[in-house]
Amino acid sequence: MPDMRFAPPNPLRIADRATGLNAVSVRSYNERLVLSLLLQNQSVTRLEIGERTGLSAQTVSVLVRSLEQEGLVAKGEAQKGRVGPPTVPISLNPEGAFSVGISVGNRQTDVVLIDFIGAVRFHATLPNPEPGAGSNHSEFLDTIRNAVSMLPATARVRLAGVGLALPQSVSKGRDEEPYFRALQEEIEATLGISVFVQNDITSAASGESMFGVAKQLTDYMFFYLGARLHGRLVLNHQIHAGNSPISFDVGIASLEKVLSEHGEPLEPLWERAGQWPDYGGLVSAWEEQLIEQLRQSLAAVSQFVELETVVLSSYAPKSVCEDICRKLQDAVPGVRAIAGTLTPSPKAVGAASLPYSSRFMVE
Repeated sequence: MPDMRFAPPNPLRIADRATGLNAVSVRSYNERLVLSLLLQNQSVTRLEIGERTGLSAQTVSVLVRSLEQEGLVAKGEAQKGRVGPPTVPISLNPEGAFSVGISVGNRQTDVVLIDFIGAVRFHATLPNPEPGAGSNHSEFLDTIRNAVSMLPATARVRLAGVGLALPQSVSKGRDEEPYFRALQEEIEATLGISVFVQNDITSAASGESMFGVAKQLTDYMFFYLGARLHGRLVLNHQIHAGNSPISFDVGIASLEKVLSEHGEPLEPLWERAGQWPDYGGLVSAWEEQLIEQLRQSLAAVSQFVELETVVLSSYAPKSVCEDICRKLQDAVPGVRAIAGTLTPSPKAVGAASLPYSSRFMVE
């Protein structure tokens, strides 16, 4: 899709000391430096901002004051009990910006509205269009309108954009490309909202890095457990897909096939909330195959880079993901496996992070 506007492929970060400039002409860049720090940390002080960006204390004060007046950041309570004057932490204002995320899944599409710290304010699930059934763009547009209507009228001007996370087949320009190109154009033309497009697994990794358990991680292996198992290597906060993105047929679709053969209920597998029924040993057998594939993938990557952490993201129940992580740690000593925390749809929340990456973070 060469004519689509693609968001940055990763949650862009700044180095521990990304030198800023104090000239008025680059104030926008310096504001991005501050916002980037706040997007990767719960809060920072003015002193920490200066130490990590190289900006002068006066420039930091001016930037923070300006961002506070614009409603993007907020001051915390002064921290006393230290040597010197009390320090005041600065954090993102949850009401400072909002974003819509759309994730096109295996069978359905998730739409979310998140605030500036990644909290989900709205979630809806739509059926994917049937092949040859025509456009359901109006349903997408109405859902986005419903999401935005959840905000007070005064906050709607703070909508940063719409992130659209597409499966690998679409982002490689296959059959569905014209449909989603038309959807992007219609959102922008009808609603006047900019749309940022990215591969769905990369989007999920971006969201987990910006808002989830990977927020403070630098190097790790990211796996997304959906209909299939997908992987991304993250080094120095940069997400790498490689020429052949990791994808294996050991995901939830493979479990569904086994359950179908045994006459078990299948609908709970694709729900975005709640727990799976007790499928007994069928889930355990599936987990063994999944964990073996995870182990093999880590062994292959370890030939080139030593990793200590694995992040497993999924819309599957948290208890299932945590059980897989425990078993993976037993299978691969020395590796820490962490279940992702983004709900109800990690890919949709990741999609919603794309406008933030483009508008507020440094490149």
